[in-house]
Amino acid sequence: MPYYRQSISFGPPLTPMVKRLIIVTSAAFLLTFIPAQVLGWLAPYEWLGLRPYDVTHYPFLVFQLVTYLFLHAGWFHVIFNLFALWMFGADLENLWGGRQFLFYYFLTGIGAGLCDVLLEPSSHASTIGCSGAVFGLLLAYGLLFPDRPILLYFIIPIKAKWFVLIMGLIEFVSSLSNPGSGVSHVAHLGGMLVGYLYLRGGHLPAGVQLRYRDWKRARLRRKFEVYMRKQERKDEHGKWIN
Repeated sequence: MPYYRQSISFGPPLTPMVKRLIIVTSAAFLLTFIPAQVLGWLAPYEWLGLRPYDVTHYPFLVFQLVTYLFLHAGWFHVIFNLFALWMFGADLENLWGGRQFLFYYFLTGIGAGLCDVLLEPSSHASTIGCSGAVFGLLLAYGLLFPDRPILLYFIIPIKAKWFVLIMGLIEFVSSLSNPGSGVSHVAHLGGMLVGYLYLRGGHLPAGVQLRYRDWKRARLRRKFEVYMRKQERKDEHGKWIN
């Protein structure tokens, strides 16, 4: 029975599509945030940020449902979102492939923006950032890798499925108690809702479903190999080694 050595790393390897999204989002942030801070040039935020009133009254501005994903309000905002994109997106891209991952990213990001528009169609407040898409990735990660450990606050290990549940409850409570906080909790919940409906609706292409089944078989095979190694040790020493 062959033995496999598992390496320990801080996070998953950077996959091609995740890398491209990080580069494009970072470039868009630098080209908009720095001029806004230095020159007071806010035009990109006014035209490319998502304002529900603009989308509902001027149909040609529907592109805001895409462009708002690449704008961010500050360094912490963009770093947190891109960190989460890497941590949760890389494993999903490895499972789905680049094209399907990119489709899901924009599906949840645009879906999150649509939730904002539908719930507050006359709002002039701008929504920016890819948090809605990131919450969609988080939801998918919790569904597909439910028992993967995640470090809550980088200290407390918790299974992915419980982490997703906690984050969803926090966003739901925040949407009710802090409607004017400046954070679009509705968009975060919208990204999770769209992702859940898509994944649970069985709309994954046949090739992606096949990859998922292959991944599950490989996971069961690894568990069986671990069991057999323990059985071999039991036979050698007359007791279980755990």
